[in-house]
Amino acid sequence: MDTSELEPSKLGTKEHWDNIYEEELENFSENGDEGEIWFGKKAMNEMVKWANHHAPPRPDMSVLEVGSGNGALLFALVEGRGEMCYPAHRLLGIDYSEGAVQLAQSVAHSRNLTAITFRVCDFLHEDPPLLAYNQKANQNGAWDLILDKGTYDAIALMEKDENGRIPAEGYPMRIAKLLNPGGHFLITSCNFTEFELQSKFITEATGLQYHSRIEHPTISFGGSIGSACSSVAFTKSA
Repeated sequence: MDTSELEPSKLGTKEHWDNIYEEELENFSENGDEGEIWFGKKAMNEMVKWANHHAPPRPDMSVLEVGSGNGALLFALVEGRGEMCYPAHRLLGIDYSEGAVQLAQSVAHSRNLTAITFRVCDFLHEDPPLLAYNQKANQNGAWDLILDKGTYDAIALMEKDENGRIPAEGYPMRIAKLLNPGGHFLITSCNFTEFELQSKFITEATGLQYHSRIEHPTISFGGSIGSACSSVAFTKSA
């Protein structure tokens, strides 16, 4: 599916996500409910498993999650077992909803994981802040591992901008710019198939290459077989 074929939806509006996280932040304050895990815990754990195998943690590794929501994926990376724990101070989660960042920070405090950084950032228009430990002079090639769990899906449901451009079309180049040569980008989507994701991110302009995929359980509906979501990993040539 081309991004131009998707009808704009409330899921592509900041107002919707601000309302969602305002409610989830209130729920967390009242009863400790950390909020929904987008695509479910199983899909999230598969992303962690992929990262452990293909982009294992290093002391100097920098990890960015675009659209980190309640922070569940980054918490899962840090709370691994044994040597598979990613250094919390090298992880950054960004979200354009201030409520999401407040929720993630609150959950991090309750889990004693305040070394993970969460910041408000509109990824399509702003560069994420550099971590204090990052030696890069700017954001070009600053991240060894970039993660997306549903964010590209939401961006693809945004209205066209004032110049008639589809916001999602600029997303692959934003990822490519920030990814360190030799680094990995892992995306999970429920709106796009593996083939469609590859066609969006593997272009001459991005310089990204296909790396691998995560096999999710298949479902059968109307005589067709497919997965509820797709996960594809890309790498940037060193």
